[in-house]
Amino acid sequence: MSAPTRLLVIPGSLRRASTHAGLARAAAELAPIDLEVRVVGLREIPFFDADLEVPEAVESLKAAITAADGVLLASPEYNYSVSGVLKNAIDWASRPAYASPFFKKKCAVMATSPGPVGGARGLMHLRSVLAGMGADIYPGLEFRIALSKQRFDEEGNLTDDESRQRLAVHLTEIAEWIRA
Repeated sequence: MSAPTRLLVIPGSLRRASTHAGLARAAAELAPIDLEVRVVGLREIPFFDADLEVPEAVESLKAAITAADGVLLASPEYNYSVSGVLKNAIDWASRPAYASPFFKKKCAVMATSPGPVGGARGLMHLRSVLAGMGADIYPGLEFRIALSKQRFDEEGNLTDDESRQRLAVHLTEIAEWIRA
């Protein structure tokens, strides 16, 4: 039996009851048996400052990205763009340019939103950022959940059965793409 495919999931929100953290937890719960999911938070990542030595939390994030076969980023949409928390972490991890752990890394994106488009506009920006780093971006449809207040509970847990089923299928498709 071959080793499982390693997927790193990064939620782009710090809020404890974040639906993006809940989406990441659901990914870990619903992953197929041959997909090992690790979720990492961004709470310890300081604001990017090129004058600083690379902080330990950033080194840990970069090591996790390097060790993963693929990365799945769950980004809230803030003002039609990527969350500042996620963008900040990406900026830290993107150094050095074209030699960062994101370079040629298989990456996919997902979002949820209380609005009707499920974070699509923010994901468009996130895909652009990933492309700028030379990441290999999942060519299929991104995973989005619209009207999140109807699909997540107050603690940010994904409770909607149809969304959970779609996420399970999506994770299988991402795992197949990473292994291909």
